[in-house]
Amino acid sequence: MEKWGEFTSRYLIGQNALFLKEIDKIPIVAKCDSSVLVHGQTGTGKEVFVRAIHYMSPRASKPFVAINCGAIPPDLAENELFGHKYGAFTGASHEKIGLIQEAEGGSLFLDEIDSLPQTSQVKLLRFLQEKTYRPLGSTREFKSNVRVVAAMNIDPAESVEMGRLRKDLYYRLNVISIELPPLSARPDDIPLLANHFLKKHSAAYGKQISLSREALETLKSYDWPGNVRELEHVIERGVIFAQNGIINELPQLGSASTKELLSFKEAKQKVVEEFEKRYISDLLAIHGGNISRAALAAKKHRRAFLYLIQKYGIDSQSFRKVAMVA
Repeated sequence: MEKWGEFTSRYLIGQNALFLKEIDKIPIVAKCDSSVLVHGQTGTGKEVFVRAIHYMSPRASKPFVAINCGAIPPDLAENELFGHKYGAFTGASHEKIGLIQEAEGGSLFLDEIDSLPQTSQVKLLRFLQEKTYRPLGSTREFKSNVRVVAAMNIDPAESVEMGRLRKDLYYRLNVISIELPPLSARPDDIPLLANHFLKKHSAAYGKQISLSREALETLKSYDWPGNVRELEHVIERGVIFAQNGIINELPQLGSASTKELLSFKEAKQKVVEEFEKRYISDLLAIHGGNISRAALAAKKHRRAFLYLIQKYGIDSQSFRKVAMVA
C-alpha cells in the first residue's frame, strides 16, 4: 500500500485551504466503509480523490472498478451493474459478470450517478441497503462485500430538485460528502500544478522545458472552465510545441480556439454557471441580501440556493449594505 504522504505528493497537488480541507478527509474516510458522494465540476479530479480513498483503505489489495454511468445505455444499466445468467434474455448466449461482482471485496466507483435511469436507481438503492443483488435471469440472490463511492458534476441537492437523482438514493449515498473546488477558486495552486505537469510531460517527451514568467502569468489570469484537466492539456500542448526549451506564450487561452477545445457539455456548463452567478446576484440585490426571500423568488430550496451562493463566492452581506444605503 502506498504511503499517504507519497500519494498526496504525486497525485493530490495543492495548498489552497478549500482543497486541503477535502484532502484531510481522505485518511479518515478511508478507514470506514460508509458510502461516499463526491461532487465537483468536470476536471476537478473526482476520480483521483476516490482512488485515494480506495488505496488508503483496507480494501487496497482488492479491485477498484470505475464506470461512468452517463456512458451506459439506459436499457443496459442493470445488466452492467448486476450481470446476467445464460438465457436471461434473447441474445444472452453466455453468462456475464456485473460490475458489482467484478469489484468484490474492493470499491465500485459510479461517476455521474445521476445519469442512471430511475428504475436502475431503485435497484441500486436496494443493493446498498441489503448488500445483496440478483443477476438478470437468476432465481437466487448473492451477497456482496463492495464499497460504493459515487460522484456527480453538479450539487447533489440540485440534482434531486431537478429530478435526476432520487431523493432516497441521495440520502443513502450521502453519508460522507466531499466537494471539490473548481480551479478558479484555488488560483494559488495554478503554479504548483503547472510545474508538476511541466515535469511530467517534459519527461514523457524526452525534453527539458521551462515555463516563462509571461506564460505563468497567462495561466494565473485564465478562468479554467475545464479545471485541472484543461490545465494539464494546455501544459502538454506547450511542451510539444515549445521552442528553445521554453514555453513563452499561450495564445490559445481565452481565444476562440480555446472554446473549440471544450466539449459541448463543458461549454454549456460554463454558460450556465455565468447565468447562475448573475441571476443569484440580481435576486440578492432585489431582496436586500435576504437569502430566504431570494430563494423563494427563485422557487428553489433555501439550501440549494445557499449552496450556489457559496459556490460562486457571492457575499450576500454586501447586498444588505447596498439596500441600507439606498
